Amino acid sequence: MQKVKYQRVVLKISGESFCRPNVGGIDVGVSGFIADEIKAAAQLGTQLAVVVGGGNIVRGKQFEKLGINIATADYMGMVATVVNALALQDILEKKGAQTRLMTAIPMEAVAEPFIRRKCIRHLEKGRVVILAAGTGNPHFTTDTAAALRSIEINAQALLKATKVDGVYSADPNINKSARKYTHLNYMQVIKSKLQVMDSTAVTMCMETKIPVIVFNLKKKGNIVQAIRGDNVGTIIS
Repeated sequence: MQKVKYQRVVLKISGESFCRPNVGGIDVGVSGFIADEIKAAAQLGTQLAVVVGGGNIVRGKQFEKLGINIATADYMGMVATVVNALALQDILEKKGAQTRLMTAIPMEAVAEPFIRRKCIRHLEKGRVVILAAGTGNPHFTTDTAAALRSIEINAQALLKATKVDGVYSADPNINKSARKYTHLNYMQVIKSKLQVMDSTAVTMCMETKIPVIVFNLKKKGNIVQAIRGDNVGTIIS
């Protein structure tokens, strides 16, 4: 193992990370870049679990507006995360990485059910574990799922990969005077209602003292730098 700060981490990737801006679906080139970054991180020797979102395929809130039951819409979103997870698994394995896909909703034909001890064992064997279907319950985001899995597997950090290079006081794409934070505490995020993660996820990390590192996924090498403990993005602790 190379010198790293964190020996076991959970990486949260949004569904939008799998596609080009305002396009949706799964872009092979974009997904290939993500797989390269994950493989490079795994080669450090760090045990890596990846929680994926599904917003590039289905956003539950959009279907709620059409009158679909909120629980049904959320389950549709969970299934969408499995589609992304299957794509990521296949691309990673084609690049030579060892993987396991585990889902919160049983789907034995394509993945293992999430079992905490089994997940940890896969990590100990050097496999990248891809975690899909959120928590398996409606009304919870994949951010909350990432926080929950971090706690369950005793991760030392939660890496939140986004499309911007950290947490800002406002959307930097809209407000050019938005200020970037290099460090925040959990209560600052909650009280200021900074839209980095939902408050449930932040509270769970606060109660278990799991640091959250927010960084730009699209910048090459950022996952590796975050695991090494380099100065990248924003740290919430």
